[in-house]
Amino acid sequence: MTQHIVRKLNAAIERSFPEQRLFLRSDTETRFIRLSPLTQFTGITGCALLLGWTIISSAILLMHSLGAGDLREQALRDQAVYEARLNELAAERDARAREAAQAQERFAVALSEVSAMQSRLLSSEDRRRELETGVDVIAGTLRGTMKERDEARKHAATLSAQLAQTEAEQPEVSRLADLETTLDFMTAALGNLASERDDMSEYVEEAEVHLDRVALDQRLEAERNERIFSQIEEAVTTSLEPIDEMFQSVGLPTDSIIEQVRRSYSGQGGPMTPITFSTSGDAQVDPLTERANDVLGQLDALNLYRIAAEKVPFSFPVRGAYRSTSGFGPRWGRKHEGHDYAGATGTPIHATADGVVVHAGRQGGYGNLIKIRHEFGYETRYAHLSKIHVKVGDRVSRGDRIGDMGNTGRSTGTHLHYEIRVGGKAVNPLKYIKAARDVF
Repeated sequence: MTQHIVRKLNAAIERSFPEQRLFLRSDTETRFIRLSPLTQFTGITGCALLLGWTIISSAILLMHSLGAGDLREQALRDQAVYEARLNELAAERDARAREAAQAQERFAVALSEVSAMQSRLLSSEDRRRELETGVDVIAGTLRGTMKERDEARKHAATLSAQLAQTEAEQPEVSRLADLETTLDFMTAALGNLASERDDMSEYVEEAEVHLDRVALDQRLEAERNERIFSQIEEAVTTSLEPIDEMFQSVGLPTDSIIEQVRRSYSGQGGPMTPITFSTSGDAQVDPLTERANDVLGQLDALNLYRIAAEKVPFSFPVRGAYRSTSGFGPRWGRKHEGHDYAGATGTPIHATADGVVVHAGRQGGYGNLIKIRHEFGYETRYAHLSKIHVKVGDRVSRGDRIGDMGNTGRSTGTHLHYEIRVGGKAVNPLKYIKAARDVF
């Protein structure tokens, strides 16, 4: 049966491939090999298939090599761009941190100068009141002395008249001696009173000069206070503006958030207690004290902003080399509810705000997932992790390491899927990261 099929095949292809004979000659004999049409067809077809497979394989390898080279170069270029941007962001963050530290140092120096200034102002007020009291006493004493002097002069004139009359009427020697003694005593008393008056006049003049000097010192002190308060207000305003813009750029109601933080941190006392003393001796608050209270109020608001910023996910979750691979929004016909950052396996992942861990384990397509609940209705999610370093119930702070980057769950490569949810609704994480770029 098999030989019959072979004969039919040979007959069918004999026209295109007639039978051939291959002669092999030696010294003693000649032999030949008969190549049937089927054998020739099989050999030629095999060679053609082998040649075609070689061409197709070479083309595939060449195209793959060219494509891999382009993708690798593109990845290297993207990595260089992201690393350069990351270095710029790090430099900007360090510059902002240095500016904040310098502003804090300037504020501490200015606050100490304000304290010293208040002490000097109180001392000058005490000296002024003492001088005013002394001047009043001296003026009263001088008026009494001048009155006594005038009365003594009148009394001396009366005695002189009596002496003259006595000399005319009673020439007794004893009476005359008494009158002369009395006149000498009154003359000496008048001389002493005149000397005291001159001394009092000199003291009053010195007191007036000293009062003028105190008034000049107060004016200079007021000018110095104005410069100090201007520097403090400028530093506080410089620190408040970027933080306020950060909250407003993500649509947060700053007034309600600050009020909520103030209620949570409602302890009294400490260095932010408003100044309540007065240097004028009455119940009315002087402008300097009112201005100091305004500065302390701004500093209190700055501190509340800082506390609120720690509780809102403004920080960046990845520490190390990375590149952004997929953003927030539609992707492949579905909504991508986070932002993907690719990197090496084990890249540290950090909490972006203070909060409490509410989930730490596997969850469907997320793979190894960490959920952290924050204040003001925020929740952050960190998915596809290779390792988890926290457990449910742990309280974490912004910047704490909570896990490592991995490739678990529905993932095509090692990366972090980072989500921010407000009231259970996903929002764009990049908006919060960009808002904090000039602050942290």
